[in-house]
Amino acid sequence: MPAPVGGYPHVHGQSSPTDSGAPTLGAFTAGQLARLCDVAGLNASDTEVYARILPEMLGPVAERSLSLPPPSDSFLSDDHTPVEYSLAFQPGGPPALRVLLEPGADAADPVAGGRAGLRAVRAMARHWNFGTERLDELEDLFFPPSPQGAFALWCALELRPGGVPGVKVYLNPAASGPERAADTVREALRRLGHQEAFTALPPGDRHLFFALDLGDWAEPRVKVYLAHQDLSAVEAAGLSRVGGAGELGEIEDFFRAATGGDADAPDAWDGPGTRPGRRPVQSCHAFTETASGRASGFTLYVPVRDHARHDGEALERAVAVLRRQGVEAAPLLSAVAAVTTRRPEEGVGLIAYLALAHQRGRPPRVTVYISSESYAVRPPAVLLTA
Repeated sequence: MPAPVGGYPHVHGQSSPTDSGAPTLGAFTAGQLARLCDVAGLNASDTEVYARILPEMLGPVAERSLSLPPPSDSFLSDDHTPVEYSLAFQPGGPPALRVLLEPGADAADPVAGGRAGLRAVRAMARHWNFGTERLDELEDLFFPPSPQGAFALWCALELRPGGVPGVKVYLNPAASGPERAADTVREALRRLGHQEAFTALPPGDRHLFFALDLGDWAEPRVKVYLAHQDLSAVEAAGLSRVGGAGELGEIEDFFRAATGGDADAPDAWDGPGTRPGRRPVQSCHAFTETASGRASGFTLYVPVRDHARHDGEALERAVAVLRRQGVEAAPLLSAVAAVTTRRPEEGVGLIAYLALAHQRGRPPRVTVYISSESYAVRPPAVLLTA
């Protein structure tokens, strides 16, 4: 979970709480996004569109100065910035750029946050002429009168050439209480025609997210995210319901590389960057057809920031994972420079997650998740020695 607001000092590239000339959240993140668009090979026209969309989607919080603390304890990032970037890599082309954001991050309560999120998605639907019927079908499940949980709705934009993004929404299965999360996911899958999908899911410690592709997708997906605490590499690979023995071995290798091989060891961190416990590994199970109930995609997410002393180590692991997949690391290094001027060794959390995705009929994909760090930087962790 995110640390308390104000828990991390500001370092190079971040505004100071006493800096009267600090940019607004919208200006700061739009600048980061524009530079990332260049890394992803998007042209100037597309970059201008996407850099304008980001603050519009954030709403009034975009005009809030970074000299002020975060307006809420956003679960989306460690420093409560309601924005996260990711780059998806495959051999032979530029990375695909995505931005995840929380509309209504400054809402007074979860009800208002949910309404703000729905308004933002429906405004996009009108602007880009896509339907929200699948989301509408689930509104009573995920937006109850007295919602619970750390968030109501997140929205991800896949920034494509042409200025029209792919849109994804992430909903909270625990909105009616964590004890009802599994039933909520089961019912949501049933309503969308995936009657057999719930039984195809592996065991998990809790249901994290329920996600939908909206708009123009070749194969619109329904996705279920699960949390898994204290996994081994073999257990992590065993979560997949897609692919054969070769892919399972690839998942094991990825898991060991991303965690540095220490996932099975007890926590051994101390100092200002201490974590009370590592975040769980996440698995995502994508469903595209309703007849069989079989998952068509599997993604494993490793919270690399909880397995590294600093971002220098996390970046080395990301580079190694990319090279193992035959992907050049230069765009990732450029993306890091596009987001921050600090040295990787000065903090931990800039590289938040590493993910390996297998989609039936497609080559594997590596995704690197990059934090905005608009408000603060987590200090490096100290490794205890015997």
